[in-house]
Amino acid sequence: MGGLFRHVLDVARGQAERGHRVGIFCDSTTGGERADAVFRALSQTLPLGVTRVPMSRYPSLTDLRAQIAQIALRRRLDPDVVHCHGSKGGVYGRLPALFAPGRRYVTAYTPHGGSFNYRPGSVEHKIYMGVERLLEGATDMFLFESRFIAGRFEAYVGHPPRTAHRIVLNGISEAELVPIDHGEARFDLLYLGELRSAKGVDTLIDALALLRRRNDLAPRILIVGSGPDEAALKGMARARGIAEQCVFEPPGPIREALAQARIMVIPSRAESLPYVILEAAAAAQPMIATDVGGINEIYGERHRHRLIPADDPAVLAGAISAMLARPEAERRAEATDLARHVRQHFRLDAMTDGVIAAYREALAARRADEPAARAA
Repeated sequence: MGGLFRHVLDVARGQAERGHRVGIFCDSTTGGERADAVFRALSQTLPLGVTRVPMSRYPSLTDLRAQIAQIALRRRLDPDVVHCHGSKGGVYGRLPALFAPGRRYVTAYTPHGGSFNYRPGSVEHKIYMGVERLLEGATDMFLFESRFIAGRFEAYVGHPPRTAHRIVLNGISEAELVPIDHGEARFDLLYLGELRSAKGVDTLIDALALLRRRNDLAPRILIVGSGPDEAALKGMARARGIAEQCVFEPPGPIREALAQARIMVIPSRAESLPYVILEAAAAAQPMIATDVGGINEIYGERHRHRLIPADDPAVLAGAISAMLARPEAERRAEATDLARHVRQHFRLDAMTDGVIAAYREALAARRADEPAARAA
């Protein structure tokens, strides 16, 4: 239910609105009732339907069953384009193509973050980059949603990519550019995202404990999300003596969450081009964020100096204290200026059109190669 989910839904809707026949093949074990409802509604607008099978985040035996299901679906639908999202989707969609060099369809791949967010030099990173190098030969078009991930690809897989590639930035709709009303905000701070190590929520809890101990500040925070570390983070808040300041809620509509708190805090250790920051910035939500991944692309030249280092509770505590001390009008003016930057550079229509243009380029290249392949 994170940024990849949002991106796929936006691209699928946009393509369907432009008259293309679209389908989605995805996991059935995550997202809960909210994902079920979204897919029920979306399936009415996708002629190729929504097919969901069990998948796992990490390599497992379920991969074989999912791969077989994906191959059967692709043969039945006979698509022009197979667009793979995320590292796992990249394997499912491109591995069969590796053994079909004369295939009619093209493969497009958007990594998002996935394997590229592992620490360079780690065993996991070396293995996953090896897989990425192997599967590059089965890829007709790379569609990077941030310059950061494009740079990671060039650094660890190939420089420059031997395959056609484009950077198509994530985009947001006109409705998301309406400023948030904080007239009934009940919290000082908001965290919104997954509850797992890469998101740095433990750093945020340590920062709040420092504020209480050193500055006698106890801002109330709403923590919206779910994930494997939820129980551990709740226990950490109790152990640090700040549990009464923290309210945990399950995932829900982002604008409802933004309206409940005056300042959003994103303490991530790793990101690609996070929608949560893009959406909050568009809505003129005052924010504190770390300088990781493509976040500085969202902030742009005028605002990237405001980003702070990741994984440093003392720095984060200082940033929270300083932001709380600023007049609300000053915070709002700064957020409004960032919203103007987002309006100019991150548009949903531009994202959809950019993806379709990349498909057409890849299809033209593959069809141009067909006579040579037949002659050989």
